[in-house]
Amino acid sequence: MKKLIVITFLFISVTSVAQNMFGKNPYKNQQSFDTQKVHWGYFLGFNTYNFKINYTDVYETKFDSQEIHVNTSGGFNVGLVGNLRLTEYLDLRFEPGLYYGKKQLYYPHLEGSGNLAKYRTVNSTYINFPLLLKFSALRTGNIRPYVVGGFSKSLNLGSNQDSKDDNYAGKFRMKKWTSNYELGIGIDLYFEHFKFSPSVRGVFGIGDELVRDRNVQSPWTGNIESMKTRAILVNFTFH
Repeated sequence: MKKLIVITFLFISVTSVAQNMFGKNPYKNQQSFDTQKVHWGYFLGFNTYNFKINYTDVYETKFDSQEIHVNTSGGFNVGLVGNLRLTEYLDLRFEPGLYYGKKQLYYPHLEGSGNLAKYRTVNSTYINFPLLLKFSALRTGNIRPYVVGGFSKSLNLGSNQDSKDDNYAGKFRMKKWTSNYELGIGIDLYFEHFKFSPSVRGVFGIGDELVRDRNVQSPWTGNIESMKTRAILVNFTFH
């Protein structure tokens, strides 16, 4: 009976809050929030980093188009948000953050090749500096969807670019600095004391990020024309 009373009370409370925030005629929380010229926030989230790999014609001929497999695992994001209001529907955002991800490359053409390692683990810790434009729709009650897009520079703290060793000594190397463009969607939810903004965004590397082995015939890098970052970011932002 006590459990039933508690569950009933919680259900009534949640229903009341939902109707108040998202019902037909909700009370508008934080009514003057978006009129601020500048405001700040922070975000937490998770990611999946991958690579788009283009191959040389030699690779496709020699290995019958066997692609390098990229096995990804989820990572996490944390960072800050600075928002500058430009117009009623347009904001400029700077979102520096720390992004950790892990990938494993599998080279199928190295199967049965003796001592040549057919796996390479790529640990990447990025400090990302995106400058974005946020286009918001008309606010409805306590909900306001938006789209966001722009460009970013990323510093890869685990790039190994300056290492004298390469894959023959077990070091997979990438460039320290990379450029990307980013596109995403999100929604602003206005609560009584804060604004909560879940969003999902894609990151698309622009230039080749691979540092090749000194041996131009390297089985790990010799047949790669370009390797570019592809990532999906899911952020939960609090203002």
